[in-house]
Amino acid sequence: MPAAPAANAGRYPAPSRPDVYVVDDDAAVRDALSLMLTAEGYAVTGFADGASLVEALRGHRPRCVLLDVNMPGRSGLDVLRAIREEHLDAPVCVMSGQADIPMAVDAMRHGARDFIEKPVDADRLVFAVRSAVAERLPGQAPVINPASEGVGQLTPRERDVLGQIAAGASNKEAGRNLGISPRTVEVHRARIMEKLGARNAADLVRIVLTDRRGG
Repeated sequence: MPAAPAANAGRYPAPSRPDVYVVDDDAAVRDALSLMLTAEGYAVTGFADGASLVEALRGHRPRCVLLDVNMPGRSGLDVLRAIREEHLDAPVCVMSGQADIPMAVDAMRHGARDFIEKPVDADRLVFAVRSAVAERLPGQAPVINPASEGVGQLTPRERDVLGQIAAGASNKEAGRNLGISPRTVEVHRARIMEKLGARNAADLVRIVLTDRRGG
């Protein structure tokens, strides 16, 4: 199946620019993300479905892929599995407007490099793409995750709670596993999020899993 390029992708045929694939069944979202990224100097190609992306990856490996999770037919998680099974080496940043802890954990354990919530924040998007591109451009300095230092500032109990969250446990499950009340888990989680600069639970999962992988 041929790729469905974003409306603006053809205006920026600059092979020397790092290329990014944007996958979303909503054409307006593809166009908006493409505009954000082309303004930062990236060459963007859009795809309306996961099958088109997988086919394109068999012939070319972009610097980064932005992949929506909630698409009709083949979901983003199905696409992640296909990419891994076929050994299609491309850094994938997953996007979702219905993010929760289990989804974030599942996506990153299936190979996603990052997890971005919709509506997408422009600065957050650019940081994620720059980090992915830095991994694939020889000689380019890595982009430092500002949350990494915050992880080292957590107390032992906060690290325990963070581990439970990253495993997809609910407050009740985390409390039972750690021998504390769900309310105490909530208090620890709020302190962890403040220290790491996480805005929500899915962001917290992204931070801890990225930190553990050394990304």
